[in-house]
Amino acid sequence: MPRTKQPRKEQTAPATAADARLQQMRRRVHLGRLGVWAAVAAGPIALAVTVATPATVVRTAPATKPATVKTTAPANPSGYATVFLNAWLRSRAGAENSAQGRLAQSMGPDVELPQTADAQPGPESVVAVRSAQRSGTAWSVTVAAQYPDGRLRYYAVPVATDSGGASFTVTGAPAVVAGPAHAEKVPSPYTVTVPTDSDLPSTAGEFLTAYLTGTGKVDRYLTPGIQLSPVSPAPYQTLTVQQVLAAEEAASAESVPADGTRVRVIAQVEAHDRAGRWPLAYELTLTARSGRWEITTLHTGTTTQAGGDR
Repeated sequence: MPRTKQPRKEQTAPATAADARLQQMRRRVHLGRLGVWAAVAAGPIALAVTVATPATVVRTAPATKPATVKTTAPANPSGYATVFLNAWLRSRAGAENSAQGRLAQSMGPDVELPQTADAQPGPESVVAVRSAQRSGTAWSVTVAAQYPDGRLRYYAVPVATDSGGASFTVTGAPAVVAGPAHAEKVPSPYTVTVPTDSDLPSTAGEFLTAYLTGTGKVDRYLTPGIQLSPVSPAPYQTLTVQQVLAAEEAASAESVPADGTRVRVIAQVEAHDRAGRWPLAYELTLTARSGRWEITTLHTGTTTQAGGDR
């Protein structure tokens, strides 16, 4: 019998990684086409949703920063109480339409005006001397009124503020009270007497003469780099040094000490103008340089002039 030919089996090459990726891409294209045709069959809106739906993006919410709360000191109504009392003392019942009467009533609507004679003089000056916060919005302001005959009276004025301290009102009639007690004298740091014929009082006197009378140049007595303008217009014609006291022993030395030595002094002087003589006192800081004293600081109350402390 003739030998029957058996069909040849095709030999298939092993699948490669590239072939696998190609097949995967073909399946995706095929599925995508099916999805599009299904969307077409469902209508144009479904087609638009299928084609244009964006990927969902998740963003991390920024960390919230703690809120910054700004706090301010409560507004002090001392000035308001001073203006009110000045107007109240100059007004009277029966003359509510006067300028002072209208002002007092606008600042304290519920406060009755005083009943006084027309000839009663008003105060020469009205100044707040103390204020105390009773509660969150309630204050008591002590105001001093000085009269032409020398009388000095103190009034406690009750004032209320709003929560923000932007508006005030006087809530009741003023009360006459005793004035503040005198505080004990604070010991002075200036305990060293400086001889009046030494270099330091001479420098201090010449500097203050230029500063207060305009005689001479202020700059020539200042430490290099320090700037200070004299009082203008000059209030006095002449000036003499009465006494100089120092806080450091070096200020009383017979000769000027080594460069850089610094001393603090108070110069008690007597200034003269056409009206008479005026006792004045000035706190100064002087620094030794090249055998002479130079003014480094002029202390004036709560402020410091001529460069400040260094």
